[in-house]
Amino acid sequence: MSDSKGLPDSAKLLIGAGGIYAAFLYYGSLQEDVFRFAAPDGGKFTQAWFLQVLEALANVIVGFVGMQLTGPTAGIPKKMFAISGAAQVSAKACTSLALANGLSFPVATLAKSGKMAPVMAGSLLLGGATYTMREYLQVAAIIGGTAIVSMGKKKAKAGGPSSSVGVAFIVLSLVLDGVTAGFQKRLKKATAEAGVKPKPYDFMFWTNLFMALTAIVIASGIGEFTSGMAYITANPDIFPMIIKFAICSAVGQSFIFYTIANFDPLVLSTITTTRKIFSVLLSIFLKGHSLSTMGWSGIVLACSGILSEMKSKASKHGAKGEGDKAK
Repeated sequence: MSDSKGLPDSAKLLIGAGGIYAAFLYYGSLQEDVFRFAAPDGGKFTQAWFLQVLEALANVIVGFVGMQLTGPTAGIPKKMFAISGAAQVSAKACTSLALANGLSFPVATLAKSGKMAPVMAGSLLLGGATYTMREYLQVAAIIGGTAIVSMGKKKAKAGGPSSSVGVAFIVLSLVLDGVTAGFQKRLKKATAEAGVKPKPYDFMFWTNLFMALTAIVIASGIGEFTSGMAYITANPDIFPMIIKFAICSAVGQSFIFYTIANFDPLVLSTITTTRKIFSVLLSIFLKGHSLSTMGWSGIVLACSGILSEMKSKASKHGAKGEGDKAK
């Protein structure tokens, strides 16, 4: 654990958790507002890749400043950063595309909490891994609960975007999460083989640099730069939302790296997991989502799966800690 002079662990935790909660709760709210925004003619903002360019660039700026302050690490292997960044930005873009195509924010957020499913599937098929019945039930609860919430919502208005397309994008986002996780493991291996240990802001800068480059290439190729700028120019009210969205992402990432530097990964996992649950509840209460009794039962089921997964990680971490002490 790194030292912050004069600050007890409780104060560090308050700073880290408070920053993550504040930044990403607002981030989620702004993301929903951007894709629910309607122009006077009824047109919606759908330029997900253009949005990713702006978000990644904000993170690049903050990451670069942080890297200069902490000292950049020399000899970092860039190839795996490029592949990992491309996969990560594609997953994020697919989440935004799911929202742009009619999937509600609560359903999308709950579904993204089930990212353990593609990781498990990949490990089972390619790595020969085994899992406990509890782990299968946790994933089933999250996926089943998300499906129930989706069915428990009122149907979209006629002529609105197809939520089935939104579901396809969120599934693709989850698959890309699994791919990203695999490449991030290879990235750690590549840096270890190169004999370098990147600092938190090295990861933030290089990952987001390649995320930005990937998004720029794709946004340019499909014409989203032109259409995105045209939409913002015609509807200037959405521009402050997008700017604040990008800033919240960069600020939130900084607090994530602060937490990583001062605590073990379990603490960060607990904070980010519970944040997603609060994001879902805030969206339901503040954004006018109407849920039936069945929908609320799905929320309870999905959240129980998320919290059970978190508790399982804590138990494994505790057992590992006891094992380390016994050595």
